[in-house]
Amino acid sequence: MPEYRKVRAKVSFSALCRDPGLCAEVAVTARRRLDVDGAIVFSDILLALEPLGFRLEYAPGGPKILNPVRRPSCLKRLHEADPAALEFIADAVRATRSALPAAIPLIGFSGAPFTLASYAIEGGSSRNFQKTKAFLYRHPEAWSELLAMISRALIGLLKSQASAGAQALQLFDSWVGCLSPSDYRARVLPHTRRVIRALPAGVPVIHFGTGTGGLLEAMRDAGGDVIGLDPTVSLAAARKRLGSGVAVQGNLDPCVLLSDRRLIRREVRRILSEGGGRGHVFNLGHGVLPSTPVDHVRALVDFVHEA
Repeated sequence: MPEYRKVRAKVSFSALCRDPGLCAEVAVTARRRLDVDGAIVFSDILLALEPLGFRLEYAPGGPKILNPVRRPSCLKRLHEADPAALEFIADAVRATRSALPAAIPLIGFSGAPFTLASYAIEGGSSRNFQKTKAFLYRHPEAWSELLAMISRALIGLLKSQASAGAQALQLFDSWVGCLSPSDYRARVLPHTRRVIRALPAGVPVIHFGTGTGGLLEAMRDAGGDVIGLDPTVSLAAARKRLGSGVAVQGNLDPCVLLSDRRLIRREVRRILSEGGGRGHVFNLGHGVLPSTPVDHVRALVDFVHEA
């Protein structure tokens, strides 16, 4: 969005994330421009690692952890997160909630324990998560200790967002689809469940992952009022697998927005038909791609509202 680029021309991404006023401006501008039915706080999942002792850098090629965990002994340099260290995120929630119309709900969020642990071990993005899986298999006790420490930090972060005015919370497990169902259940599910169960009653939790078609039942068992679905899963089939106890969110392929309006409208109707009405939050199956025309996103929203 041009409005976002104008802000970013003045400040770095890291500085923007730490400025509650600018975070609110970016979030509220996007909500108003696109006419979506909810807003999400502007932040980044990796910020949750800094209070634990990780050094984070937003480099041109993507975010980097400068002191990754590669051996169990690396855990000795970490420490429990100071709840006040990320108060600027709660302040961003307050500023955004104050600037939004009362009828527009605000979503807070964090990364999930596995995805943050993977960043902490890999040191950045990865294709095969070789370092993460090697650590998981070779050092199961240290793996559990790392996820437990991250989970405690996430509980504090998410609770603070709810207290500041976020009316729903989303947990992003962007990388967990690399695991087998058995590994997920044994080595990840208990930690994710601990986070979700610790959150305030009455604040809906959206539990989202990518590449997780083989993990849906396990993710449901880990918790969440809504299971977010990526584009590789049939929405109708997922609803049958998950049962009536949870809602679903998704799951239009973001690349559809690179096509024309006729195809966008057709795909919107297909998704809405598969979603089955109640208990479905229409959304993309992953983030908006940078090359997406803003007018196509607005057209998407209009098509959903029309239908």
